[in-house]
Amino acid sequence: MKVREWDPRTASATEIASLVALLNEVSAVDLPDDPLWHDGRMRDYLSVTMPGERKTSWLVEEKPGDAARGVPPLGAGSILLLGDIGVVEILVHPKARRQQIGRLLLTEQVRLAHTEGFDLLGVEVAGGTVTVDFFEAYGFTLAFTEIRSVLNLGTVDWFTLGDLAAGVGAGYQIEFYPGGPPDHLLTAYAAAKAEVRDDYELGDLELRPSSYEPQRLQASLNTLDARGLKLYVVVAVVEKTGEIAGLTEVVVPAQRPGRADQYDTVVVPRHRGYGVGRAIKARMLFELRSAEPKLTEVQTWNAAVNEPLIKVNQELGFIADRPWLEYEGDVAALAQRLGIAGTSA
Repeated sequence: MKVREWDPRTASATEIASLVALLNEVSAVDLPDDPLWHDGRMRDYLSVTMPGERKTSWLVEEKPGDAARGVPPLGAGSILLLGDIGVVEILVHPKARRQQIGRLLLTEQVRLAHTEGFDLLGVEVAGGTVTVDFFEAYGFTLAFTEIRSVLNLGTVDWFTLGDLAAGVGAGYQIEFYPGGPPDHLLTAYAAAKAEVRDDYELGDLELRPSSYEPQRLQASLNTLDARGLKLYVVVAVVEKTGEIAGLTEVVVPAQRPGRADQYDTVVVPRHRGYGVGRAIKARMLFELRSAEPKLTEVQTWNAAVNEPLIKVNQELGFIADRPWLEYEGDVAALAQRLGIAGTSA
């Protein structure tokens, strides 16, 4: 059993397929109700990053070359270095748990973060899984809790949803854009996100930061496309001024085309109370039904304190699934705990 650095950009198709098999083995135990992963554009999904970000990955194999022979690895891990934090991910095959594989991968991640001068690691963990105990055992502390909710499109009352989509106050135009906002709306779109950046707990959340200025936003859109993630956007535009009062984003991944991911949903504070959030999310579901006929589910995340948006999601038919936890770990403390050379006790 040995850990090795692994680059999905140059890996063979068989190695990519073996990692997909590992993802599905882990999901079958930890998230049994989640859909299976597919090999569609998985190489892009694993390797493409935003400009200025760097990602390094590792595999743990029982025998050297197992992944190249199509044998799922015992474990896989990665670290994404962005801004002032390293975002880590660790997967351990259910049959190989409690064999120090997670420790091997975490050691490599911490060593790299320490060498690169990073002080903080972050990780997103599904509540109720053994991964929670693993990261807590190494000193990671809980930084934020969200609730994941899932909507089964087969249960949607489309007549009621139509009323919700039309229930927006006068003076707003609801517009749908597959692929992301058009060029003429980029500045207004970024401005709407920037206006609620300090109010992020009132939107659908993800660990990765949003883009608050047009150039960064365009880079983000390009990155989504390059990773095989198809973006759909609905905006509420103020008819008199052209400003964006609210927006909602949904991504359909080529790697799991049956379940879409809700990204940001934001409503600019002065436009709250007019049904904007409800209308744009309802319109999105109608558009997805036409644009993605194979889609069966949409998942979203909300802060537990975000009662207004949780209520909207409930009205649309989303059902709370499980907590989703964001943990943080101090790199120096982790390096000492793991006995990494070059750190003082």
